[in-house]
Amino acid sequence: MIKLSGVIITFNEERKIEKCLASLQGVVDEIVVVDSFSTDDTAKICKKYGANFIEQKFLGYKEQKNFAITQAKYDYIVSLDGDEALSPELQHSLINLKSNWEHDGYYTNRFNNFCGQWIKYSDWYPDKKLRVFKKGKGEWKGINPHDSYKLHSPKNYGKLKGDILHWNYPTYKAYNQQIEKFSTISAQSYYALGKKATLWKILFNPSWAFFKAYILRLGFLDGLNGFVICIQTANLTFLKYIKLRERIKSENLQK
Repeated sequence: MIKLSGVIITFNEERKIEKCLASLQGVVDEIVVVDSFSTDDTAKICKKYGANFIEQKFLGYKEQKNFAITQAKYDYIVSLDGDEALSPELQHSLINLKSNWEHDGYYTNRFNNFCGQWIKYSDWYPDKKLRVFKKGKGEWKGINPHDSYKLHSPKNYGKLKGDILHWNYPTYKAYNQQIEKFSTISAQSYYALGKKATLWKILFNPSWAFFKAYILRLGFLDGLNGFVICIQTANLTFLKYIKLRERIKSENLQK
């Protein structure tokens, strides 16, 4: 039977981290927390659950997660964020998997809670994530902050029953603040990659993002919160390209 390491990155997660840690109890064989020097009670709560608590300056989302994997004692990883937890069904799936591991990695659905409502449509469900994998069979990639784990052999994966439960934004204000933060990080990442912010991208990409999420993926069935999510999905895309365009213009003026 294999042994599992639960790996989490955190920063000031005292309000949510206990749900995450409690859901890993009895499922994983160790818990590793890599923390970006939290100033709240995150460390105290993690140590209460016996976690191996490691402080590391934030390297970037994908970079921090790749570092965290290297700190795990065991080769089989369950990767969560501090505001996520395993559903009972997913806990059961992982326990069974310990004696029946076949693939390099496993996908599971993520179920998102927005302002107290579980979101069932738009781009937010099933929100498939690869969070269970064997060390060395892939790595965290993508454009920060939208990282994802990619297998070196993309077809060697399985699917687990159950959900990762994700409590993301408790208020509209918190969501607005995160959109502002994520759009800035995305624009910086795009700039580093040499991407362009054409007028076509600024006009078309946000419109397509809203149409896809609200109409094609039935976001309207989640009511007002579904509309808010889809509007903000478009807004994030718009701000990302506007900020990228602004950065490029500023750099050109300095030359």
